[in-house]
Amino acid sequence: MQRELIRPLSVSSVHGLVWREEHLLAADPHTGYLLEINPNTEKTTIANGKAVRTWRGVTGLATFGQELWVLRDDRAVMRVRPDYELEPVLDLDFNAGGIALGPGELFVSSRDDRYIYVYDRETSLLKREINVPGVGEESLTFYKGELWVADRVEQTVYCLDPETGQVRFSIMTPYEYPTGLAFAGEFLYVAYSQKEHYIEEDPNRYNRLSVEHRDKTLIHRLKFRTDTEAHYTLSNGYLVEVVYCEETAALEPVAAVENLVWQIALPADTPRQKLVQVEAIGRPFREVVREGQRIAVFEFDELAEDEVQLFGWKALIELRGIRYNITPEQLDPTVLIPDDIQSLYLQDDDDLAMDTRRVQEAARDAVGDLSNPLSKMLAIREFVYDKLDYRIRPSIDPPDVVLERNKGSCGEYVGVMLALARLNGIPCRTVGRYKCPPHQDTRDYPLLPRYNHVWIEFYLPGYGWLPSESNADDLGSRPYPRRFFMGLPWYHIELGKGISFEKMNARGHSLADLAINHVQVTIVKELPD
Repeated sequence: MQRELIRPLSVSSVHGLVWREEHLLAADPHTGYLLEINPNTEKTTIANGKAVRTWRGVTGLATFGQELWVLRDDRAVMRVRPDYELEPVLDLDFNAGGIALGPGELFVSSRDDRYIYVYDRETSLLKREINVPGVGEESLTFYKGELWVADRVEQTVYCLDPETGQVRFSIMTPYEYPTGLAFAGEFLYVAYSQKEHYIEEDPNRYNRLSVEHRDKTLIHRLKFRTDTEAHYTLSNGYLVEVVYCEETAALEPVAAVENLVWQIALPADTPRQKLVQVEAIGRPFREVVREGQRIAVFEFDELAEDEVQLFGWKALIELRGIRYNITPEQLDPTVLIPDDIQSLYLQDDDDLAMDTRRVQEAARDAVGDLSNPLSKMLAIREFVYDKLDYRIRPSIDPPDVVLERNKGSCGEYVGVMLALARLNGIPCRTVGRYKCPPHQDTRDYPLLPRYNHVWIEFYLPGYGWLPSESNADDLGSRPYPRRFFMGLPWYHIELGKGISFEKMNARGHSLADLAINHVQVTIVKELPD
């Protein structure tokens, strides 16, 4: 049985991945190794042991039938002879990212001008150009009449029409920095090359501990399921235990509170998230539903001065990555926004400063003369990224102040996006509240999120609510990746959509006056499909 996760030996990075004769082949450009990996046993051998010197700099692999081709030094396409010596085929006048072989054709992606060039394999003449779907460096493979592209920055695999380059669907990868992909039989494997930080202990230093980094390379099976009617693709999922509880340990003395009602949202059921089970911690709760969201309600006849209570919930949830595949051209302008959505999500109901001149001018500048709602939402996102730099802050200011300051936390990015979208007639709401630390290899060990997190959902008529991260794709300059625009990775935990995640009825007191919260996440296992 083929393993889902493979950690090849003697490798610092993997660039390129192919399937040949029941083995995965992968290239390490630093050592020149061509690794032959058995996916059933994880056994790794060096196939080109007598030719590693000439293989240094190989950053791409492609196979079709018995042919094996490579991309070396990002400029030369070469054919591999039976003795693993390399025979020149085509010199490129651009920096290439990946190659693939199809029936009679060679596909080469360019890092210079964002095209995939298609050549005749026999004559090496250019036949056509197609646009790359992302902003990063691409790896390619050809499988059953389709061109597959893994983009390192976008954290996404795209399935393309090899003639036109049209995206048929796209898949969020569970790990960052994919550097190769290949179909092994019916299974799609993706290679990842990363750097990971770790704590090094050196007894010869005064301060024994230091933060170092090392190579992390793995090959992982990408599982996916496309729903063509709902226009999304789900990818690798994980069963996760989430604990959220409050400890009534006030920092300052607080008088007794009578008839206290404390509400905490429960994990939502969504296309990418399923609440499997939930149980109370500390004391029982009753459950209510508000605006479609399940909420745990804890009730106290009295919370005495200096009384300590621990209460909350523990939930088991399934989390998956999701990417929606919708283009502006697919929107039908005759489909209208429902009245209840307009009344709830086009208003200033959260100190959004939508009546200020600064915010109204920003709303006009962001979209210009665009009229398509999806195009407008993307333009608003990029406008906000142009204007703001990410900073963690202890409090959230309204959008007019944030735009003046040009810096903001994830919550402030959200506030500006909400205001600009709503002023442009696009219903938006806040979603949150935590991200599971993305350590898929750390199973059955409590992980502690560093801080809470919020993002948004925007409404498209005919399609419903679509996710968009707040600031994660703001890498500082254009073009901004669209990893998390109409897509979310598996580790986002949805606890509240358009509602307050937590509130209580003690007038004159904030949540922070009465309690401190505790959050703990444990990855139980990867889901089988």
